[in-house]
Amino acid sequence: MKHLVCVFMLACMVLGSSDARSEEAASTDNPIANLPWHNGPGSERIGTQALFRTDANLAFLDEASSRKFLELTGNIPEDDLYVLASTSSDWWATFSFNPMGYVKDDEEIDADELLASIKSGDEASNAERERLGIAALYTDGWAVPPHYDSESKRLEWGVRLLSEGQPVVNYTVRLLGRTGVMNATLVADPQTLQADVQSFKAALAGFEFNPGERYAEFREGDRVAEYGLAALVVGGGAAIAAKSGLLAKFWKLIVLGVAGLAGLGKKLLGRKSER
Repeated sequence: MKHLVCVFMLACMVLGSSDARSEEAASTDNPIANLPWHNGPGSERIGTQALFRTDANLAFLDEASSRKFLELTGNIPEDDLYVLASTSSDWWATFSFNPMGYVKDDEEIDADELLASIKSGDEASNAERERLGIAALYTDGWAVPPHYDSESKRLEWGVRLLSEGQPVVNYTVRLLGRTGVMNATLVADPQTLQADVQSFKAALAGFEFNPGERYAEFREGDRVAEYGLAALVVGGGAAIAAKSGLLAKFWKLIVLGVAGLAGLGKKLLGRKSER
């Protein structure tokens, strides 16, 4: 298992992002637009753990097409990962499940301590990124400090990142379930962060764990995760480092560190393939 950060760079080279080009041209010229997007409204499976009900402003890629999406954006393909994109805005997001067990949510969160831990992983992470020929990524600070909603069982935070001088924000949501955690990471432009976060969180109303996978369905004897809420935050951002302590003991990376220019939505997708 490689402990590293995967960066999704939808670069300025995005085919069809120029205002001078039509959406039709963007669709025919851009291989991302030509992926078999599932246009909403619809009901999409996220592995065997959850369903996502999309509306008319959302598009979804299955696992195989999400791998292709990663390849097209210059990233290391990942299994068990799904891409969701807004067709009315310019954000996109990834979803992946970590079967780490039931995470107890009674832990206090120290935002300053967590940020220092995340930043401490930049050097090791960037050494690995350099080996892979991927641009360095630096943690700049909190865009939104981590906070937990005990009613919705959601842990959320936003990290400001810098890659090749380009600022970007990853807004991350951890949705706690009975057998693990669904990792949802929004890729957004800092200039539109507030609107994109609101749009993304509205879209999350369509997310639902399958029966038997819901947090409230925990039963005595179920596997309990070794770590709590703080570890879910440390595993994100730019700090998936090759450490022998906290992170190295996870079954897999808690989350993909995701950064990049958004610019997908209406600019990139253009006319998408029908289901």
